[in-house]
Amino acid sequence: MEAFIRNDQFNFIKNQTKILVNGKAASNDREVVDVLRHLAQEKVSGLFPSVTEEQSSLLSPLTAIADQAQADAYLEQLEAYLVPFKQVSPAGLKKLFPKAKKLKGPELESLDFKRISYLGWIESSNVMYLVTEQDGQLQGIYGSFTRSSKQGICSICNRHSEVGMFIAKTKGSTQGQFIKRGNYICQNSETCNEHIDTMERLNEFVGRLQK
Repeated sequence: MEAFIRNDQFNFIKNQTKILVNGKAASNDREVVDVLRHLAQEKVSGLFPSVTEEQSSLLSPLTAIADQAQADAYLEQLEAYLVPFKQVSPAGLKKLFPKAKKLKGPELESLDFKRISYLGWIESSNVMYLVTEQDGQLQGIYGSFTRSSKQGICSICNRHSEVGMFIAKTKGSTQGQFIKRGNYICQNSETCNEHIDTMERLNEFVGRLQK
């Protein structure tokens, strides 16, 4: 069976296992637990509208999870079917950011490409680079990044974390005019990728920057 689960979908499923484990631990009411299991199954099924029988059999044990050990074993099985983020080389990164003459890039060899929805790193203390995948193609965006002294909500993963203001410039409608757009996102992209449970917010964030 081919890989069919994205990182964000895996994170969503992982969150559902937490709900089931916590629900089972907090209540002995069978009806309550059954409702949680039904909701979890419904939500996860919604992630894969065209699921095959083989894929369905892999996902179906979710509703039988009763403790953390079962949840961990279930998630470990799913990890074998994660779709990796599109591979990129140092040379490929330089093509995405041709104006960045001294681009160092992230430590690609240390990344688990199955567990990321985008690449993000900071260079020169206040320049952040983002690489996302759209329609099978990689695209690069860079901008200034100012760390916040307070925690906030990330526009990409929607979690409370250490954030900073990312601002990118795009060309305006007239020659020489530039428009600045941005929002708060996680300082640590690795943490952000662990929390992403939908691609919707990431796509919206990138879309706003490119308008």
